[in-house]
Amino acid sequence: MTDIDYIGNELELFRHAHNWKAYYRGVIDPYIKGEVCEVGAGLGGTTTALLNDAAATWLAVEPDRELSSQIEHELSGHPQAQKVSVLHGTLDDVGTGRFFDTILYIDVIEHIEHDKAEFEKAARRLRPGGHLIILVPAFNFLYNAFDKSIGHYRRYNKSMLRAIARDSDLDNIRLDYFDSMGFFASTVNKLFLHKSIPSIENIRMWDGTLVPVSRIVDPLILRSFGKSLIGIWQKPDHKF
Repeated sequence: MTDIDYIGNELELFRHAHNWKAYYRGVIDPYIKGEVCEVGAGLGGTTTALLNDAAATWLAVEPDRELSSQIEHELSGHPQAQKVSVLHGTLDDVGTGRFFDTILYIDVIEHIEHDKAEFEKAARRLRPGGHLIILVPAFNFLYNAFDKSIGHYRRYNKSMLRAIARDSDLDNIRLDYFDSMGFFASTVNKLFLHKSIPSIENIRMWDGTLVPVSRIVDPLILRSFGKSLIGIWQKPDHKF
């Protein structure tokens, strides 16, 4: 199994981002169904937030051994925890004959140097009609000390995500920016604060105050910018 030590230390902080997780869950939940693979599951916080009734099984894949060992504990008490199995490794370590109805990369692709190759591997693992869902930090000009400290190779705009998907057989069905207020907070940090890691107070202020405002403002500005970018692709029913 592939073993990669995660250099970031922000996962514990972002466990408190309940409003943000509820926001993007509302966007992607209709596409999460059947046999699900979550790549880069971390501590299991995203698994806990996204696990739904429509998922038949859920494979949580995490290359950091210590993090992967905590996922089952994180899920303790969740009414659908029995659906989840944990794999210490990467998508390369998933059995070659296994395919999925949904594959998730939630704040993960930016940690992978060869993102286009990873996208293509995920596309090959989808069943016909299946969905590949990617959430990434947006706009490279916002790349800052925090991004560097947690191992981000890049941030993305729409053109960059379209580029890594260009040679796949998947159809893009959604590509939108989210969290416009978080965009302004990230800009302030980039230009003035230069913080390499947010405090718990920063997270609570962003999640409790800015995210609810973003939920109102984002559709009004036609999701033209934001701190994050969500892309959803579907494999045509006739391809396998």
